[in-house]
Amino acid sequence: QVQLVESGGGLVQAGGSLRLSCTASVRTFGNYAMGWFRQAPEKAREFVAAIDRWSSGTTYYSDSVKGRFTIARDNAKSTVYLDMISLKPEDTAIYYCAAGGLVAVVRSAQGYWGQGTQVTVSS
Repeated sequence: QVQLVESGGGLVQAGGSLRLSCTASVRTFGNYAMGWFRQAPEKAREFVAAIDRWSSGTTYYSDSVKGRFTIARDNAKSTVYLDMISLKPEDTAIYYCAAGGLVAVVRSAQGYWGQGTQVTVSS
């Protein structure tokens, strides 16, 4: 069983930055591809970013966040991060951490989920 716990959400002004963290309770964190999704009110959950297993370093981003968000992982801490800069009001959403055996599983929203953390960007 994979348990994911997100933290780091909050209220920030437009143009500001936040760092989200997600810590996984798994035996071998490096075996899991990790990702972030978000869901705004009355909208479907959407892919934000993903990172492949171990230290392959391969990352994937949605067009809407490319250049502003950075996903990274620390396998020793079983944690994945999402660094967000130049935040916009349209980034307001609940952000969910995701994990899966393959990055394709994560990107297709077929893996494990955390409970989410709220990010609110004020204009």
